[in-house]
Amino acid sequence: MTRSISTTFIIFAVLLLAACEADRMSEKGFSLPPGNAMSGREAFVYMHCHECHTVVGEELPALTGTAPPFVELGGKVTRVKTYGELVTSIINPSHKLARGYPLEVITNDGQSRMPVYNGYMTVQELIDIVAFLQPHYDVFVPQYNYRIYP
Repeated sequence: MTRSISTTFIIFAVLLLAACEADRMSEKGFSLPPGNAMSGREAFVYMHCHECHTVVGEELPALTGTAPPFVELGGKVTRVKTYGELVTSIINPSHKLARGYPLEVITNDGQSRMPVYNGYMTVQELIDIVAFLQPHYDVFVPQYNYRIYP
């Protein structure tokens, strides 16, 4: 009987630990402090993000020697660009590539052409850039014309 209880306890402990292990990479509980959009705009320009990106509704300083196509940020989208998606796009640019652009324009061997700034950008600059970009996205519901059959 004691052996049965010990075996049951060990199995329960192993299952409990396995369940904890699966959640170690969860974003639950992760939250960055609020950013400053004006500082984010300054960081965006300072990091030369506007060499490759335009931001809808923003007049950014002109750069010489750069030619389109630029990857446009902001504008009308059919779903919310979450805080987490914007952070991920900045710190891991190859995670999800921009749609609507020829692959040879936005990739090198399947990886994003956007440099990884993780070793150069401060956390404060990151959260400020996200605070700058997020309000530029305008979510709308697309209109569909469905054919009605008699």
